[in-house]
Amino acid sequence: MTLDLLDRLRDAIERHCLKPSTNTVLPGLLLFRAEAPTTPMDLVYEPRFCVIVQGSKQVMLCDQTFDYDASKYMVTAVDLPVTSHITHASADEPYLALCLTLDPVQIADVLLEMQHGLGGESLHCSRCMVVSDLTRHILDPVTRLVALLDEPGDMAFLRDSIVRELLYRLLQGPQGGVLRQIATAGSNLSHLNRAIAWIRTHYAEAFDIAEVARLAAMSPSSFHRHFRAATMMSPLQYRTRLRLQEARRQLMSGGVDAAEVGFAVGYDSPSQFSREYRRMFGSPPARDAQRIRTENATGMRGLELAE
Repeated sequence: MTLDLLDRLRDAIERHCLKPSTNTVLPGLLLFRAEAPTTPMDLVYEPRFCVIVQGSKQVMLCDQTFDYDASKYMVTAVDLPVTSHITHASADEPYLALCLTLDPVQIADVLLEMQHGLGGESLHCSRCMVVSDLTRHILDPVTRLVALLDEPGDMAFLRDSIVRELLYRLLQGPQGGVLRQIATAGSNLSHLNRAIAWIRTHYAEAFDIAEVARLAAMSPSSFHRHFRAATMMSPLQYRTRLRLQEARRQLMSGGVDAAEVGFAVGYDSPSQFSREYRRMFGSPPARDAQRIRTENATGMRGLELAE
């Protein structure tokens, strides 16, 4: 039964994750915990596989909302600026979850052993955040992977084989096409990842779309089409979200002027910065930052940290 695996996994995460975020000794494996719902937090999801073991959360990417709980799993294939919050959690039944970083080299290695071709569908860029039903075939290796935290002597010998089994199951599932894109050197997604990495580093700079498209080995029109298909936004909208998320992070620290923050993240005009900030977050920069700091001070805002 899937329920017995969930019980074992819940047990293990509760014992090994006593704070909001725990970076485990298993490479790429992070555990998460929250004892109350959280208000929406803006962050960037990197390529990874995620499972909620108890509780639920909501993730918003542009105008699309993903709700998932212990019956689902999520895969993201590129760096995506999202807004997320935990919707169900309490001290008696805390929100418990895990994420595993997706390694393109490991995925490619599994694909080669499966003797699957790396052409065809893997060359077409599809949506890069998907939620699917969690099956026993996927939950079983996940449970055994987390159980290695209790068996450090077995970790070095068994970790890779369990991760390979998990990747094999994911590749056979409804998100197999997305994973194949991650691992395929010639896929549009692999080219997009180069451009996305550049935008994340240079988000505060003005840039020419044609130059960024060249990083992805695409024409500007093809780059726009594939970028929107993968991220649900245009390259400039992606850059705007990165700018505004970083601006909000800086404003939350306090003691900084909103106009200075706007200039720091790439805006030439304080009025444009304020207008776009209000459109995304619902309030002008200074007022929004004050509200968040007040909620933090009164304990109303939960911690979600890196998840």
